[in-house]
Amino acid sequence: MKAAMFVEPGRVELADAPMPVIEKPGDAIIRVVRACVCGSDLWCYRGISQRQAGTFVGHEAIGVVEDVGPDVSHIHPGDFVVAPFTHGCGHCAACKAGFDGDCMSKEPGGNGGYQGEYLRFANADWALVTIPGAPAEYSDDMLNSLLTLSDVMATGYHSAATAQVKGGDTVVVMGDGAVGLCGVISAKLRGAERIIAMSRHADRQALARGFGATDVVAERGDEAVERVKSLTAGAGADAVLECVGTAQSVDTAIKVARAGAVVGRVGVPQRAQMNTNELFWRNIGLRGGIAAVTTYDKGLLLDAVLNGDIHPGKVFTQRFSLDRIQEAYEAMDQRTAIKSLLLVSE
Repeated sequence: MKAAMFVEPGRVELADAPMPVIEKPGDAIIRVVRACVCGSDLWCYRGISQRQAGTFVGHEAIGVVEDVGPDVSHIHPGDFVVAPFTHGCGHCAACKAGFDGDCMSKEPGGNGGYQGEYLRFANADWALVTIPGAPAEYSDDMLNSLLTLSDVMATGYHSAATAQVKGGDTVVVMGDGAVGLCGVISAKLRGAERIIAMSRHADRQALARGFGATDVVAERGDEAVERVKSLTAGAGADAVLECVGTAQSVDTAIKVARAGAVVGRVGVPQRAQMNTNELFWRNIGLRGGIAAVTTYDKGLLLDAVLNGDIHPGKVFTQRFSLDRIQEAYEAMDQRTAIKSLLLVSE
């Protein structure tokens, strides 16, 4: 089979890989139909984080089950599935509490390999999300939206859920990448009345407004804080979705929050420390982390996509065949694509 492999910063390539096989009783083998590139995939591509050369990459896919292990009873060969990056077991304390992103039974070493023709998926019986029917029964747009359920839509929703967005709220969304845009969708889905998208790029601003943003703020830093305060009569936002992870984004998120608000943080932190004094003096809560993908998909998001209530697949603005994997990464890196779609098989 073929799979995308990290070579060095700035370079990924399609390489030969062994066909995956059932290794544990809870495994499933999936033929990947569509995959994509995530903003977090760019960390090693840009040399920000370390990754071993020769390792396979990717953590978002939809596909068709080819084989299952002896302990898998709810998933069957032929099932069309969302393959969440989280691999929750469904039985540990974290999964039972609704935080399958922190599953205590996850395999060590990450989930690299989704950007390939086949995938071995652990904890398949509970973690995989079954999609009714077969890929051929869905439109191109619907397949794209289903693909977002493997990570980016669920992560955007996690920011809104942990920020406790509710009906009538004013919400600020930090970040205009795919996660931030899905955060806009999620704030709208949870009933926010006003959604302020922080964005400096015209194409992303337009998409944010299409998803439900009522206001767009292009400024950054202290100017952004002042702009949000002016839009909220000096009060700040009822909830803030932090979907970037940089020090500046986190700092701004806290400063635009009203007293007693909660910041839902899903941007992967890019520094180890932060000053929490601002949280203390203004009674601001900080929640968030790794999304509970299976929990959100099964509980809400799959139905929202299938019913046409949300259309997160619009975040894919360029598409590539798997053999153009380098171009897919370059498009994300150079910001010519909001999110790169990978067409793998029919």
